[in-house]
Amino acid sequence: MPDRTALLNELNDISFVMNDVTLYLDTHPLDEQALELFEQSKNRRKQLMQEYEQQFEPLTVDCVCVNSHGASQDFCNYPGQRHFTWVDGPTPWEGGHI
Repeated sequence: MPDRTALLNELNDISFVMNDVTLYLDTHPLDEQALELFEQSKNRRKQLMQEYEQQFEPLTVDCVCVNSHGASQDFCNYPGQRHFTWVDGPTPWEGGHI
């Protein structure tokens, strides 16, 4: 299992690629290579977001779910109870990464 920081760094890297390719596609909307890179990057980012959410806590509201198990019991506010997972995880002032 990758550590929290390594997974976040990989997410930041792929997010940068997506932003960069998006800017390029704004002016080159028919570039097949760029379209393929965008699709690959989008899929990888989605996969990494899901991995992070499963191992730690959701990073965006898109990853929030209602569940009864915290992937990371260290930061699960309501272990064993069905709850809104957005409140799980450390806040920035508790050492969280935002």
